[in-house]
Order: sequence, then structure tokens, then C-alpha cells
Amino acid sequence: MATMQLALDFNQPNSYSIYIPTHEGEFWTAKQRAGHSLHEISYRACFKPQLPAYFIQKFCKPNAVVYDAFMGRGTTLIEAQLHGHRVIGNDVNPLSKVLTQPRLNPPTLTEIEERLQKVNLPTNAAIDPELLVFFHEKTLQEIYGWRTYFQQPQLDAVDAWLQMVACSRLTGHSKGFFSVYTLPPNLATSVTAQQKINAKRHQHPEYRDTKALILRKSKQLLRHSLPSHFWHDEVPVLLTESADNTPHIADASVDLVVTSPPFLDTVDYAQDNWLRMWFCSIEVDASKLWQFTSLDAWGTRMRDVFVELRRVLRREGRIAFEVGEIRNGSLPLEHEVLRAAMDAGLVPEMLLINSQHFTKTANCWGVSNNKKGTNSNRIVIFQNEH
Repeated sequence: MATMQLALDFNQPNSYSIYIPTHEGEFWTAKQRAGHSLHEISYRACFKPQLPAYFIQKFCKPNAVVYDAFMGRGTTLIEAQLHGHRVIGNDVNPLSKVLTQPRLNPPTLTEIEERLQKVNLPTNAAIDPELLVFFHEKTLQEIYGWRTYFQQPQLDAVDAWLQMVACSRLTGHSKGFFSVYTLPPNLATSVTAQQKINAKRHQHPEYRDTKALILRKSKQLLRHSLPSHFWHDEVPVLLTESADNTPHIADASVDLVVTSPPFLDTVDYAQDNWLRMWFCSIEVDASKLWQFTSLDAWGTRMRDVFVELRRVLRREGRIAFEVGEIRNGSLPLEHEVLRAAMDAGLVPEMLLINSQHFTKTANCWGVSNNKKGTNSNRIVIFQNEH
């Protein structure tokens, strides 16, 4: 582990210089499937469960409250609950809740199998023919049937699980998905782009048995046993609010925040998830989904987030704020994060850089992760001393 000092000189009116310890090394494994099987739902730009596990083990006392302000697929929450803690999650996109909530209260495989047998899917829906570039007509009829089935007013735990799994199986690059070969499951390509993929690969969608694939994925997700402390008397709190305004979270009620905000000009979460959102009948005002191209605008919004995080954080509670790398590492976002958090009254403790050696290549982009992609996690640790 290398230890350095990071010096920041904020060349602004009333500027100041600070020095914070910077630790670089491999603090958790780079293995793709070293975490619990319950985590294995794809989502763009998500971090591995080993990241929140590291900070949960380091900073949490028994029965702590762990919060993720940008929960995505729910990695922080699931990992915290696996460690016996209470959880609060938030994400302005309701899709995040669809993907997270069922895995915080999973049914048994027996319950899943029984429900799958009982569901009768209509096969006479009026389908959108454009979607036939992804799916066989019979498969698409089943997808429409599931979509209608999940529109009932309130889903119980088993149906919520089925929706989550079906949503995660819509498109991908193996026969374990409902679709023909396409981009990885966390990237829904456009109809036009899929037409090009089909032509290049000389492929046509084949029929996929959606019930069989839902059961198969359920078995994969539940193949690891769950600890007895996984279930709490308190129901997990999952919100769909803007991260800078979460009035449902009480003052000084959170022990640890582990989160990663929307990166600057990197990921279009709405575009990546357009098919999943259609399937789950989710419509979100695009203006509410944060995507910034201006560093100043990003920094201003992060300051607002830190003000809110400081409000909900207990005295001496901590924030682990993962900022990744963008623009081929030329823009150190941790500088802007430090500025924003300190303006909000938080005290920086360290910058932790978890460096890893990747071996896979992002072929769909033609980019090697070893050279141009993100090959490290950059996490700034703050403490609330007031």
C-alpha cells in the first residue's frame, strides 16, 4: 500500500489549501463473482459489493443504519443487510426500487416455482413490431403478458421478485436472456443499432421460454444461503427522491453513507435502461435524471447533496463517496468532491484509491479497460464532526 499526501489549493475567493492522506492499493478482490450471488443483477456503472463491504466492516457497529443516496441496483443496501445492518436507499429512478426491493426480501425457490406455474400469460396482445428485432414473436407475446401482469395495483413479494428477474433478463448476449444476441444486459441498444447487429451476425431471434429463464436466474441469485440476520423487523426504506432533498430521512439517523453519484458526462441512465423502464411501465421526467456536462454544475449539485447527507448523518458518522475516473483519468473529480463536501461542513479524512488489474475487454465499445476504461475506484472518506 502506497501512502501519499494530496495537496489541494482552491484558487477561488476565500480559497484554502488542505492536505489529506491518500492510500493506494488493492483493498478488495477484483474477482467478478466473489460477492454473494444475490448481487448478480446487471446495472450500468455499478460498483462491486466488495467496495461497500470494506467500509461497512471498517466503520459500522452492530445494527447500524447504512444509506445509499444513489442506490442504482442496490449493491450497498444488500451488502449492508447481509452484514446485519438496517438500510435506507434512494434513487430518483423508480427502476432502482424495482431491482432492489425484491432482493432485500427474497421469496423461496418453492414459492417462485409455484407462482410461475399459476401465472397464465395472455398471448394475444397487440405488439410493437419494432421490438421483433430483439425478440421472437412468441417470446414478445410472453413479455407483453408479463408486462400486463405486473401492472396490478400492488405486487406481493413473489410477484415483485418475478418482475425484478424478468426485467433483468430482457436483453443480453447469451441464451440466458429473452432476446437475441445484443449488448450486455445493462445496455439496451436502439432498434436501429440492433438491426445492424442482427445483419452483421446473420442472426434472427429465437424463441425463449420466459418462465424457464426466470426460474433459472432465480436459482442463480439464490444459490448462496442467506444469514439469519438478513431479515429485520424494520422494513427497508427505499425512496425515489432527489438526493439533495430527502425529507423522509430523519436528522442524524444514519451511521454510514456509501454511494456513487452520477458521473460527469459519462452515463445516460435513461437511455441505457429504456427497455427495462418500458417493461416496468416507468416514466420519469428526464429533467429529474441528473446528467451533467459542466463541472461547475456537477459540483454545485454535489454540494447540495453533501448538505443533505450531513443533515441525515449522525455525529462522527462517515461518508464513503466513490467518484471513479472519467475522461481517461485527466479530470480528478475528487478535487471537486472535496470542495463541495467541505463547503457543506464535512471533514475529509482520506482519499482511498483501490487499484485493480482488469483482464477483460469492453468489446462492444472497442475499449480495453486496462488502457482507457475505469481501472480503479477513487473513494473520498468524510466525517461529520458536528
